[in-house]
Amino acid sequence: MPSYTWDEIPDEPVRPGVRRRAFGTEQAMLVLNHCEPGMTVRPHSHEFDQVAMIVKGRAIYHIGDEPNEVGPGSLMLIPAGVEHYIEPIGDETVENIDLFAPAREDYLHLLEWMPPR
Repeated sequence: MPSYTWDEIPDEPVRPGVRRRAFGTEQAMLVLNHCEPGMTVRPHSHEFDQVAMIVKGRAIYHIGDEPNEVGPGSLMLIPAGVEHYIEPIGDETVENIDLFAPAREDYLHLLEWMPPR
């Protein structure tokens, strides 16, 4: 399988100020989120663990009742069932990568661009 860069992967709008794209399989998926300053935050939870890493920008990443100031290189573990959301700070787009294993079923359409293995 060839290698790719994130810029080669098609993205989709989620809501104003948020876009995402994905790479992986049904067993493991990376999702790159672009979060613009001033976006509407959406606290949510789900019934699976999530690993998140900030690669660009600064944000407050709320996990449960704990706000965490994060920047490039920050890693977070979001346990299943815990409410969480990201809140960009400053004027730079925040890019964060989420890991889901197995892949989120509601995100599988993001992998349709990938060639068959």
